[in-house]
Amino acid sequence: MRTRFALPGGSIAALDTGVSQPGPVAEHRGVVLLVPGYTGSKEDFQPLLRPLAAAGYRAVAIDQRGQYESEWAGDPDGYTLDALAGEVCQLAAELGTGASRLHLVGHSLGGLVGRAAVLAKAELFDSFTLMGSGPDAVAGQRRTLLDAGELVLARRGMAGLWAYLEAGAQADPKYATSTPALRAFLRTRFLATDPVGLQGMGDLLRTVTDRTRDLAATGVPTLVLHGESDDAWLPQVQADMARRLGAAYAVIPAAAHSPAVENPAATLQALLDFWQQLS
Repeated sequence: MRTRFALPGGSIAALDTGVSQPGPVAEHRGVVLLVPGYTGSKEDFQPLLRPLAAAGYRAVAIDQRGQYESEWAGDPDGYTLDALAGEVCQLAAELGTGASRLHLVGHSLGGLVGRAAVLAKAELFDSFTLMGSGPDAVAGQRRTLLDAGELVLARRGMAGLWAYLEAGAQADPKYATSTPALRAFLRTRFLATDPVGLQGMGDLLRTVTDRTRDLAATGVPTLVLHGESDDAWLPQVQADMARRLGAAYAVIPAAAHSPAVENPAATLQALLDFWQQLS
């Protein structure tokens, strides 16, 4: 169901499966908090939600501050890494009350925000999954696009930036397979995003530093999961991060940067296998 969580910085929109109902309380396996990436939203995790509920988990996918249906921050300070991570911690504290376990999953930028949350309050989290997320600033073609988009945003606003990104996307063979309804949703979502937040999150992707050693020191069990063709942080970069973390590691076939959408069945199984090993 669609719901909202009231936080000091404003309400956060979410998709929440609620506590699973297949059997006695003993079968409830905990809460999964899912945090989306740059330009993303809670809907990026939608293919996982019902299956997670069926497996006994309460799944809560959110829009981060300023994304899609969440309230915008009052000023740029609301989009710092500490501010975004602080809100994840607030949600985790609320959702974890009475839960047997709380598992954090962060996709792309959401992984970097999630990492900062774990570093701030490791005691809130029973596990952490970095999904298509790297150790430090994004590079390569993604960085080039990010830098170019910043200039377009400054000159032409959100609508102009959307048009610019759409023009580039049309060169991708996958574009032709997207339905008109999906493209309409993506446009609506993008234009609902706070441009100040988009700028702030883009800055994070350019400047975040490697905290792999610090994350390993928390002792929170961690899974590094990515698509076999990830083009944001290269697979070898994420594999090396997993090695340095001493983390579990899963490569999702037939997937690139959004494995929860591109291959939800394999992504779900990798998550369930990881959590099962913790019990």
